[in-house]
Amino acid sequence: MTYCLGIVTKNGLVMASDSRTNAGYDQVNTTRKMHTFVQPGERVFIILFSGSLSLSQSVLTLLNRDFEAGKGLALAPSLYDAARIIGEQMRRVSDLDRSSLERDHYNFNVNVLLGGQIRGENPNLMLIYPQGNPLQATEDSPYLQIGETKYGRPILDRGIKYDRTTLEEAAKYALLSMDSTMKSNVTVGPPVDLLVYSTDELEITRHRRFREDDPDLAKIRVRWEQALRQAVLRLPNVRLNRRPGAGQEPQPETIQLVEATPAESEAAQQANK
Repeated sequence: MTYCLGIVTKNGLVMASDSRTNAGYDQVNTTRKMHTFVQPGERVFIILFSGSLSLSQSVLTLLNRDFEAGKGLALAPSLYDAARIIGEQMRRVSDLDRSSLERDHYNFNVNVLLGGQIRGENPNLMLIYPQGNPLQATEDSPYLQIGETKYGRPILDRGIKYDRTTLEEAAKYALLSMDSTMKSNVTVGPPVDLLVYSTDELEITRHRRFREDDPDLAKIRVRWEQALRQAVLRLPNVRLNRRPGAGQEPQPETIQLVEATPAESEAAQQANK
């Protein structure tokens, strides 16, 4: 499986992807899923793939071939047009392979996240479906995901704001979203590629690959788990009304949130150490 995400804010983009691929339980490999196409000073595209590795490689090969020849993404006048170019290549691969795959009961499964900027436009983010049609991120929904999305979504829903989240904060949210997914799903795993792009840079300057034993990733993971536990301790206590005994009138059951006393809070913190 795969997990990739992109975040767009007024300050730029953050893109992240895992590197684990598997074909069954006994064939697990590491493959980079983040790819860049850059004309410095003119255009930057970051492309993330999920789904079938062979289909992703076919689409990437076609895109690279045209880009190196000065066609395709090298000529796209807008990010929307770039998304349409990628969609066209996905449909081209579909025409080549879909019927053979479906004859053997395999789905045509490849999804793409495209983030980037063309000079004169603002940075943006798009998801391209297997059929080749694009979906654009918005200020109200400033992130997109592909692959194993459910585990890493809640923190993004709660934290990412287009006009308030800095790129440094967005990078932390991306790593926490990725780490939450890796914690809950063994088909998603390191190394984790993280790329941060500031508006109007028009080149790639900040990219890091976090391996499984990376000390900074481990520090973020541990501090996040500690912060979660402390936050739970500071929540109001949950009290349930007891059921009535024999011969007593039943009372409606309610759940009450009762603020803990300082002594109760201190005792809970000591117990958690």
